[in-house]
Amino acid sequence: MKYRINSRNNDKLSILGFGCMRFPKDEEEAKNQIIYAIENGINYFDTAYAYPKSEEILGKVLAKGYRKSVKVATKLPHYLIKQKSDLDKIFNEQLRRLQTNYIDYYLIHVLTDVAIWERLVSLGIIDWVERKKRLGEIKNIGFSYHGGQEDFIKLIDILIGNFV
Repeated sequence: MKYRINSRNNDKLSILGFGCMRFPKDEEEAKNQIIYAIENGINYFDTAYAYPKSEEILGKVLAKGYRKSVKVATKLPHYLIKQKSDLDKIFNEQLRRLQTNYIDYYLIHVLTDVAIWERLVSLGIIDWVERKKRLGEIKNIGFSYHGGQEDFIKLIDILIGNFV
């Protein structure tokens, strides 16, 4: 397996990541695929709160002693955040599902425009992320984008101002 170093934190990440969006229906087969990937050098796993059973299945494998050898990316479903307390509610459920006490790469899922980001800011997401990072529960923050080019550029400028 080939790896690249994340220059911001020195993480050594496999250039091939394992996307956990669509596992096989057979849970044992899914677990075997994850284990095979890890044993063959893949160390970056991408999941999300909204991917059915994804966090739970990955968590069962991580609990078998694999957690320290992989980096986990999962995603916050902004569309389920209605009040500030929802941030902790969902995040804690993700930690439970993944059977871990930290997330290596936490992404805000499906950002499509600046208005969504502004709504999250009004709910306190910046302070929340900074607190989670201080506690070591979130190592790195990011987002997945599903909108147009103009809003993407605006979001990059805004987010860099908030987190870099």
